[in-house]
Amino acid sequence: MTQQLPQTPSTEPELAGVRNFRDVGGLPTSDGRRVRYGRLYRSGHLAHATAEDAAFLAGLGLHTVFDFRNAADQKLDGLDVELPGVRNVCIPLTDPADGTEFWRMVRDGNMDELRSILADGKGSQRMINSYRQIILERTTEHSRVLHALAEDSVPALMHCAAGKDRAGLSIAVSLLAVGVEREAIEADYLKSNDAHRRYKVSRSDTSPAGMTPEVMELLNPLFGAHSDYLAAAFATIDETWGSTDRYLADGLKITPEIRERLRERLLDEA
Repeated sequence: MTQQLPQTPSTEPELAGVRNFRDVGGLPTSDGRRVRYGRLYRSGHLAHATAEDAAFLAGLGLHTVFDFRNAADQKLDGLDVELPGVRNVCIPLTDPADGTEFWRMVRDGNMDELRSILADGKGSQRMINSYRQIILERTTEHSRVLHALAEDSVPALMHCAAGKDRAGLSIAVSLLAVGVEREAIEADYLKSNDAHRRYKVSRSDTSPAGMTPEVMELLNPLFGAHSDYLAAAFATIDETWGSTDRYLADGLKITPEIRERLRERLLDEA
């Protein structure tokens, strides 16, 4: 049964040009503590932030914005808006050339093309494979994020394009490192499906003919957050390293001292 999350602060905004923004504060850890509000945020990209959005984000006292998009993403959506006094760190979690033709068909393909790449579970399997690959192959990048959080990068905002996959995994890894339960991580992850947070489907043909119920059903595995994706990431940790502790120690080179520093920076006082 999915764990019920504490109510988020009433100040959580619905930003006009930034999708999927939220504070992950309040999530419970296995030792009875909680993630402190105002320390770790997640969202979609900041390229379309309005002046009001930027003013709100600038008021959070952020130290670092982690952008997990690649060059192709940034070309498509644009660079993040500049926030005064905030460090921007780009750590791509996918190859810029990976899937170029696939995503062209997602945006521009006809029905036959969409069926060929997404029908019969192919869309979901692609996402599951991607989550597994990021956990297996991006240990250096996730190690860099955790070391930065332990050193000086809090408060931090993590984002990718939609704020659900690459940012979702990076948030998950950060929360695992401070002892947040997997069920609580999943519950926060699934918030990306909320109507006001969900990433908008990107298609060249936005007419009714180009956005039919069948098209939307085919695209849902790509644009939605699904529990089996995150479960695949957790299973990859267990299958490869045997446990979360071994994943953090051997895979990400996170020492007990670094984990304690992360807890100091991200959690409420014991």
